[in-house]
Amino acid sequence: MRQDTRIKPETGRTQTVDPPSPPLADTTGGGILLRGVGHSYGDLRTLDSLDLEVKAHGVIGLVGPSGCGKSTLLELICGLREQSAGEVEVEGETAAEGRLARCAYMPQRDLLLPWYSAIDNAALALRNQGMRRQAARDAAAALFDRFGLAGFEAARPAELSGGMRQRVAFLRTLIAGKPVLALDEPFASLDAITRAEMQEWLASALRGDPRTVVLVTHDVEEALYLCDRVAVLSARPARIVAELRAPAPRAADRDAAVTDPEFVAAREEAMRALHQAMRGS
Repeated sequence: MRQDTRIKPETGRTQTVDPPSPPLADTTGGGILLRGVGHSYGDLRTLDSLDLEVKAHGVIGLVGPSGCGKSTLLELICGLREQSAGEVEVEGETAAEGRLARCAYMPQRDLLLPWYSAIDNAALALRNQGMRRQAARDAAAALFDRFGLAGFEAARPAELSGGMRQRVAFLRTLIAGKPVLALDEPFASLDAITRAEMQEWLASALRGDPRTVVLVTHDVEEALYLCDRVAVLSARPARIVAELRAPAPRAADRDAAVTDPEFVAAREEAMRALHQAMRGS
């Protein structure tokens, strides 16, 4: 790892110091709590009296019909919007600014800067926190091997596969050091094979670095594999119509997990609840 040279104030001499490490997630937080949360865009009511609790380091999936308000709910949790009714609490914070400080948001598109290298894209969150460029690069580089990106530090986004771009985007999200991750359909744009590989990879990443996670997805199987619990939302205005516990969250062998009879039964139950939600029943 590269070291920085700085002037020691008391002697006027230079000293060599290690660059700062990336901030670590707070492991003592209180998770997420929603009480009677509702939201409207003018006369359009999107969320209706939602109650939801996610313990610290819990992983919950949100599934529901298109346009039911899943992404809006994610934005409320992150403090990107203020709810019209009820209370949203993240790590004990209810104010939008406090929630935003504790959440790292990853949208569906990777939003990598095309003129930046993979290492600079991954280090962007640290640069935004005021870390010097080389120190941020060093901190990100230390994780590239673990994220399956070793050797691609200098590659531009156009030179990376879809799966690798998502890994860079997730590394950028994770390295911010926030205790809560809000993932909005992070693998929706990938083909089926790459998506399955990325699900297994993300499961491994969360086993190694637990965070409180809210995952929005249209894929019931993805939700049941990656999450501890899955909440099924109704059509707009969204309310929770079912909540299921996953049989084997983030199992090391994804193929074995998703073909296990208990998992198949849970998937069928979730699909029935989703179909009812889509019909508005």
